[in-house]
Amino acid sequence: MNILILGSGGREHSLAWAVRQNPKCDRLIVAPGNAGIAAVARCAALDILDPVAVVEFCAAEAVDFVIIGPEAPLAAGVADALAAAGILHFGPSAAAARLEASKAFTKEICDACGAPTAAWARFATAEAARDYVRTRGAPIVVKADGLAAGKGVVVAMTESEALAAIDDMFGGAFGTAGAEVVIEEFMQGEEASFFVLCDGQDVLPIGTAQDHKRVGEGDTGPNTGGMGAYSPAPVLTADLATQALNRIVRPTVAEMARRGTPYRGVLYAGLMIHQGQARLVEYNVRFGDPECQVLMMRLGAQALDLMLACAEGRLAGMQVNWADDHALTVVMAARGYPGAVTRGSEIRGLDTLPEDSFRMVFHAGTARQDGRIVASGGRVLNVTARGATLAEARDRAYAMVDAIDWPEGFCRRDIGWRAL
Repeated sequence: MNILILGSGGREHSLAWAVRQNPKCDRLIVAPGNAGIAAVARCAALDILDPVAVVEFCAAEAVDFVIIGPEAPLAAGVADALAAAGILHFGPSAAAARLEASKAFTKEICDACGAPTAAWARFATAEAARDYVRTRGAPIVVKADGLAAGKGVVVAMTESEALAAIDDMFGGAFGTAGAEVVIEEFMQGEEASFFVLCDGQDVLPIGTAQDHKRVGEGDTGPNTGGMGAYSPAPVLTADLATQALNRIVRPTVAEMARRGTPYRGVLYAGLMIHQGQARLVEYNVRFGDPECQVLMMRLGAQALDLMLACAEGRLAGMQVNWADDHALTVVMAARGYPGAVTRGSEIRGLDTLPEDSFRMVFHAGTARQDGRIVASGGRVLNVTARGATLAEARDRAYAMVDAIDWPEGFCRRDIGWRAL
């Protein structure tokens, strides 16, 4: 098969790494890709937010299967255009992608199907949102309603923090994503990520993970796109996974089908676990980043078979073959992240590191300049390892981190601390 992956981050590098191992993959293209992806696939310049351009590219390159990595192309209708052209693809329609593109839409779905989640309210003006916060008090959660690259959420522990977040969002800090805000009840507990594949009707769980959203050690400081992750998530037991499937995921999938917008692709349920009960924090309509990296490290070549079965409506006959292992990834970011960062600093030592089924450095924000690998974003590398235990995976990952010569970068040294 000729396969196209859309995206340019660590998630897409890990997807490409896993897909390349499967003998069904004859030719692999990633658009636009990055310096690390170029080692396993051909990178192509393509506007992945332009549905017409993507379809034309697929025709020109005889692409058989498209895997859509990030959420933005899904919201832009790329999957719809591929479906109209008869091109097999992995990822939901724009209508189904509203489960991530609009926080309020997800809450309405939960209300309709009875899925447990936090109490909420939606606001179109800052004044009304501020009045609500003053009435409810803190802690409280303020979210930009639209897509904000994983950063449009403020868990405000004080009323003043919540009011400042409202001002930021309505002031344009997250662009059009903050044109409306959703304010939610603060949920106590431990958060975990639950990943399932959906083919419009059937649902197949494919793994659990936990990530570290905050920039500082001990889970302190501002939220980021994710500073590290590990899989499986110990807090998400088999009983809790079954509970989440039956009370949250399956009712959601059934409600989406009832509305005429069946969900097809990976559905990532962020769950809050407290006192033996799971409640939905939010849905994402694509693999998490950096959770995808640890899932792909554990799934390997079968990831492509699972995605193909999902796209072809064959999930009912599929099963996931898990090894009894653990994976952990450490994000190395440019200093200043999640604020302003300086791009272009050289990263040395990557060519000395092992690349095998137990250790990989997935590139998230890199470019090649004059033969050198340089940082081109905020989150730059995902240093990922597998082990028989989580501690072994952690030790392997940090050994690689210590071998990378990049003074302009930083990472958290405590990834996995909750489980360890």
